[in-house]
Amino acid sequence: MRQGVIVDSRKRRKLQATGWRIGSAEDFLGLTPDEAALIDLKLSLAGLVRSVRQRAKLSQRALAERLGSSQSRVAKLEAGDASVSLDLIVKAAFAAGARKSELAQVISRERRPAVP
Repeated sequence: MRQGVIVDSRKRRKLQATGWRIGSAEDFLGLTPDEAALIDLKLSLAGLVRSVRQRAKLSQRALAERLGSSQSRVAKLEAGDASVSLDLIVKAAFAAGARKSELAQVISRERRPAVP
């Protein structure tokens, strides 16, 4: 189940009856499908960086040294901070030891449809 999604239809109807609008983050932010897909991809790749780094038993600091960056930048990357470029995310994945096939798997995953 996706975090923050109201699944219980009774709860949804009750909220809507009191004036609440139910929608997705894409709706709230006014994102195009392409913008939402890019954000989803960046977050998925950031998750890959974290899992590969942990699998390799690397600290954020050690990964930062491999990248010529800082530990705080790696923390922002793994948290999905919007200021981190897709280029840096991919570089970090490879620096942590990710294989091309792992990146390809993340990229080829179907995006979950937004909940109305």
